[in-house]
Amino acid sequence: MNIRTLLDTKISQALSNAGAENAPAVVKASARIEFGDYQANGIMGAAKKLKMNPRDLAAKVLENLDLSDIAEKVEIAGPGFLNIHLKNEWLADKAELALASDLLGMGKTTAPQTVVIDYSAPNLAKEMHVGHLRSTIIGDAMARVLGFIGHKVIRQNHVGDWGTQFGMLLTYMDELGEDSAELSTQLSNLEKFYQAAKVRFDEDEAFAKTARENVVKLQAGDTEFLKLWNQFTETSLQHCDVIYKDLNVLLTRDDVMPESAYNDDLSNVITDLDKQGLLKEDQGAQCVFMDEFKGKDDKITPMIVQKSDGGYLYATTDLAALRYRQDKLSMDRGLYVIDARQSLHLKQVFTAGKKAGFTPENVQLEHMAFGTMMGKDGTPFKTRDGGTVKLIDLLDEAQQRAFDLVTQKKPDLDESSRKSIAKTVGIGAVKYADLSKNRASDYIFNWDSMLSFEGNTAPYLQYAYARIQSIFRKAGVIDSNVSITLIEPAERQLASKLLQLSEAIEIVAKEGTPNLLCNYLFELSGNFMTFYEACPIMKADENVKQSRLKLAQLTANTLRTGLDLLGIDVMERM
Repeated sequence: MNIRTLLDTKISQALSNAGAENAPAVVKASARIEFGDYQANGIMGAAKKLKMNPRDLAAKVLENLDLSDIAEKVEIAGPGFLNIHLKNEWLADKAELALASDLLGMGKTTAPQTVVIDYSAPNLAKEMHVGHLRSTIIGDAMARVLGFIGHKVIRQNHVGDWGTQFGMLLTYMDELGEDSAELSTQLSNLEKFYQAAKVRFDEDEAFAKTARENVVKLQAGDTEFLKLWNQFTETSLQHCDVIYKDLNVLLTRDDVMPESAYNDDLSNVITDLDKQGLLKEDQGAQCVFMDEFKGKDDKITPMIVQKSDGGYLYATTDLAALRYRQDKLSMDRGLYVIDARQSLHLKQVFTAGKKAGFTPENVQLEHMAFGTMMGKDGTPFKTRDGGTVKLIDLLDEAQQRAFDLVTQKKPDLDESSRKSIAKTVGIGAVKYADLSKNRASDYIFNWDSMLSFEGNTAPYLQYAYARIQSIFRKAGVIDSNVSITLIEPAERQLASKLLQLSEAIEIVAKEGTPNLLCNYLFELSGNFMTFYEACPIMKADENVKQSRLKLAQLTANTLRTGLDLLGIDVMERM
């Protein structure tokens, strides 16, 4: 149990004993050190309901609250806040325990769940572009955080590998010849291959007719076109593998669950929806009409699950995937890390899935929506000529820019070391710049700010970690027999912040907000810099030196762990 939860539990009980039953304590870390370590802000809301003076209720709460084992003092402030000042000795003991624990004193969840996370999901018809970045790295951060605290995480990469566009691509492959050198060369650049096939499809009616016929052959299991399809999707997945490796994400081939995997179940989905009385024909199409999606004009926005020509849609596949995740994966919680523009679609899928009995009411289905990466002009990020930016090109540019920066700062460093640092810094900078933003918001992509060694950036945090490692190289082995003692305000503030990691992770796990972990790590780095300047380590008396080295070690461990949960590497030297 983290400190905030411990205080919340004790103060909520005191509120209940004071006559405010079921009133939340609303405990938060204090914004300023003079207000103590934590503040309880729930008394004012409880007093309003009881029609009491908040300070009078606060006094009653204090009469029923015993924090003598952990707090130096608890005081009423302002209109009825409780300011809690924790004991130095208690904080020091907690810091010692955190230093000795792989989980930094957090402990595993007491209620583990099977969490299925749907993320990345590129369309295999093309190469991954910048629009896939947010889903990939936000989903991966959630997978890491939830796994870290003890949940069973199942990653699902729901790649697009089916549909009309593949008829077009396979027809073009067939023309070139499946074993030809020209085909091999063209497939090395999937974007150009797609564009060339699209030109043929748009300009040659005979080609387009053949492409449509070949889709039918593919879906019917034609051996020749299945072979071409397998060749194309394998090539596309190899492109994805390179990007996943560069991005340092956990996704592997074992996590790929493509659209085609659900193909055989789509007719069953339609049949089962019909059995539940959820289907209604509209202009020849099979639709699900649900009152939850009725507009102001009393018209319902339908979810189409089968077109008039018998074809299926994304909604049908997503319903089949939902049922699979429930029946085969035993999902307790499903996270869909998908563009905010798919909000209506997912709400309809979740609602229909529960109405049809594909998943129980108690299963949590959550759309972890995210905004768009924008260019400096405030429009979606594009190439200079207005084209889509391939993700691999963005990552290559990040590493080149970081290499130029490292070369400028460390020209005497050998090229191999500069490239290694550049990869860690460049990739980390791109990921952190995205993860540090509220995922629901659009954000402006800016090379200069993300690669800066000042401010809330990955290079700043990576440098803070490397700086601590340089301290250890000078100090040698830490004496484990010397206990942490907190004397100076900067020591105390650092220890208090170090013990808040679990609180940040708890919120990230619950709400899908990696930016809060980023903010925590940035604040921790600032606390460490203040501590480092105010509390000399190497010149201090031996016991004080060892205590401060332990605080530095716990800071380094926390930074490394926090960045790893974001999928960002650190370096011993920078």
